[in-house]
Amino acid sequence: MMRGLYSLALWLMQPLVRAKLRRRAVNEPRYGHAIEQRFGTYAFPPLSRDSTRPLIWVHAVSLGETRAAAVLVVGLRKKYPGMRLLLTHGTATGWEQGSALLAEGDLQVWQPWDTPGAVQRFLAQFQPRMGLLMETEVWPNMVALCQQAGVPLCLVNARLSEKSMQQARRLRWLSHPAYAGLHAVLAQTEDDARRLRALGAAVQAVTGNLKFDATPDAALLARGQAWRATSATPVVMFTSSREGEEQMFIDALRAKPVAGVQWLIVPRHPQRFDAVAALFQTAGYGVSRRCAWVDAPAPADIWLGDSLGEMALYYGLADVALLGGSFAPLGGQNLIEAAACGCPVLMGPHTFNFAQAAQTAQAEGAAIRCVDLSDAVRHSAALVADPARLARTRKAALAWSVAHQGATRRTLDALDSVRM
Repeated sequence: MMRGLYSLALWLMQPLVRAKLRRRAVNEPRYGHAIEQRFGTYAFPPLSRDSTRPLIWVHAVSLGETRAAAVLVVGLRKKYPGMRLLLTHGTATGWEQGSALLAEGDLQVWQPWDTPGAVQRFLAQFQPRMGLLMETEVWPNMVALCQQAGVPLCLVNARLSEKSMQQARRLRWLSHPAYAGLHAVLAQTEDDARRLRALGAAVQAVTGNLKFDATPDAALLARGQAWRATSATPVVMFTSSREGEEQMFIDALRAKPVAGVQWLIVPRHPQRFDAVAALFQTAGYGVSRRCAWVDAPAPADIWLGDSLGEMALYYGLADVALLGGSFAPLGGQNLIEAAACGCPVLMGPHTFNFAQAAQTAQAEGAAIRCVDLSDAVRHSAALVADPARLARTRKAALAWSVAHQGATRRTLDALDSVRM
């Protein structure tokens, strides 16, 4: 009954979803691609089952989940030789990142909107042998209909913040059957496992975070380091900044100007690149954008990283990074990639989306907790002015990233119990 009401609400929302996708497509054309796939309609014939090439479905909703999925996909291809990959996403950035993971015979489509009709058509179209949901993506109809179709649906690299758990508890009538209906749940941390169990999930194992196993792009990292070597001025990066945080950063610089530092801003969302550039220019800062760089960054007050897929280059270019999403109450962004590139992180008070990683990074000297963005700006300037301390912190960041590897192997071992 309750899932029926939920399904009706989502069915009624479909015109609004279509309108939103058309609006998003104005600035990000990918959102206008194959919109009907989101409602379970495909422009190619249904797939037939092939016992020699099982179709394994991996759902990675956005950019971060797709990066984590990359290392898992490599392991899956070794574990299941000849497998075909079905990769689904909900965002344009996830799609763009995911396209690099495809091999011959693989498929990439949009995640179906969680109405019974769309999900049923999706499952009939592809007939996956197993579904792997990355991190947080649990949809009630998808779980229930996979159960009915005999598709083992697993939540891997699973995480759940305290805030999300409390929100899910308020909708317990809907969330509990969804979590309880998952075939397997593999949690990142013991705290995640505890919260997932509180929502009814049967957690099979704590496997760690797949993002620790991701290897930075060596060529991009080397290019960034080479560019850094040509400059005598230390570089501080504001990584994955979110809306509102750039203005907080400008206010911090105006309140207490910092000399002798080159600032590099890399916004989290590509649709904001132009707006962020305009924000700094209106505030009186000269801006040099990555899209205009050839052999090296051009001199300017602010360097703007306005490209996708080049985070390793930016971390190679930076001495330290301020962690976006952690200075406004947004939960923080992934700090593991920065550490893997040897770039220590200064983070704000809001890291609930990556609580365990932030806690261990701080304890092991790979990250520094700051009370607000003004404090982080001051700390970063002091850190880059102290070469010995900076070298120790960079070494600690690399050591932390290496010490927590192994989640891919543990995840693949845990999936041995799944019968496709």
